[in-house]
Amino acid sequence: MPIDDVRTGPPVLLLPGGAEACEGFFPGLPEGLAADPGCRVVVHDRPGTGTSAAAGSLAGAAAHLARLIDELDSGPVVLAGQSLGGAVAVLLAAAHPEKVAGLVLIDPTPVNDPRVCSRLERSMRAVGALASVPGVGRLLSAALGAATRRTARRLRLRPDCAAALVRTGGADLRKLAAAVRGITALSEGLREADLPRVPAVVVTADRAPDSVVRRAHTRLAAAFGTEVVCWPGATHSAHLDHPDETLAAVRDVVARART
Repeated sequence: MPIDDVRTGPPVLLLPGGAEACEGFFPGLPEGLAADPGCRVVVHDRPGTGTSAAAGSLAGAAAHLARLIDELDSGPVVLAGQSLGGAVAVLLAAAHPEKVAGLVLIDPTPVNDPRVCSRLERSMRAVGALASVPGVGRLLSAALGAATRRTARRLRLRPDCAAALVRTGGADLRKLAAAVRGITALSEGLREADLPRVPAVVVTADRAPDSVVRRAHTRLAAAFGTEVVCWPGATHSAHLDHPDETLAAVRDVVARART
């Protein structure tokens, strides 16, 4: 079920990356948006992710969230999604443009590039299979946890952001593999030309301008009628290493969506 801040302002639906729980994934963002401009922030774990006990798939995510938005009975929402959550936001905008008032996509999984999605799905299928092997799964999880702790120390993140990053290191790898299942087919069915023109920000990590992912993000931004944004030093978890800029970006899209 959605958890709403005690506000009646413009609704913002948060979409975390991977199969992560939404609670605590975007440190400071719900509180900042509730304080200014008084947003109704929706924290929700869709089926197959986070704390949800319901089975779900990526293919069913857009339909599920469209029903959720109807239940909110507050009109179209601004979507803020990171990584796979950003891909889900794009899929929702493509399938149900009338539900979407604006978009903030934080280094989204490039669902507009079938080749990238195919490689991702294949690699995650292999990770999921390895994670199912007794002993191997524990080793993979330990390695991921150690890597995220090192990254948090290296980036010198704000304490709440460091804690959020470390939590992602404890991801259930089989659940994560299941979360991306079907993304190749969804990508092949997505047409950039059919995406709606809505207030949007597409944030890309600080990677080479000619990288495949950066080019996909640039095309995605153009489809929504905006330009790609790159914050210096931003990583895939730009909402954690640039939390103030993330809050400002969502506030900007909310303001433009209200005009």
